[in-house]
Amino acid sequence: MTNAKDIPVAHTPPGGYGTTFPPLILGDCTEPLAPGAPDLRGIWKTISATRGGEPVPTDDRLMNYTERIEQCGNRIVDCGGGTIADARADGTEENAVHDVSVFDYTTPIHIVATFEDGAFVLRPVGMPGIEVVRKLDEDGHMIWTRPDMGGVRVVLERVSPPR
Repeated sequence: MTNAKDIPVAHTPPGGYGTTFPPLILGDCTEPLAPGAPDLRGIWKTISATRGGEPVPTDDRLMNYTERIEQCGNRIVDCGGGTIADARADGTEENAVHDVSVFDYTTPIHIVATFEDGAFVLRPVGMPGIEVVRKLDEDGHMIWTRPDMGGVRVVLERVSPPR
C-alpha cells in the first residue's frame, strides 16, 4: 500500500502550471480517505457563481474556473488557477499548504487545512476569521465559498470521476 506520507509534497512551478493540469500527484496512493473527509476527488467545473450575493458576469474568470482535487488519507491536493495547493488536513501549520498565491504566483501563502463536519476548510495563517470552505450539497455539487474575495460562492459540478 502506498500512503500519502510516502509521496513528496507538490508545489506550484514558477509562473504557475499553465492551462493544463500537471500529472496526478497522488495517483499511486492507495491509502483510504480519512474518516470524516468529504470525497471531493475529480475535476470540477463552475456552473454558477455569486459575489456578495449577486451573480457574477458571464465573462468573470470564476465562470470558466476548473479545478482538480486529489485525496488520499488526510492529504488533499487542489490544482486550480495554475497553482497546486497540497496539504494534510490535520489542522497543523507544519502540514499546511506552503505555496504561492494564485494572484501573482510569487506571494508566499501558508494555509492550514482541516476536514470539519463533512467539509474541507482552509484557514490562511495570519488572517483570523477567514475560512475558505468546500463541501458537497445534496445534489452532489461542490460549494466553494471565499469570504476574502468579496463573499464569493461558487457551485461546481464534477465533470470527471474520482481517481
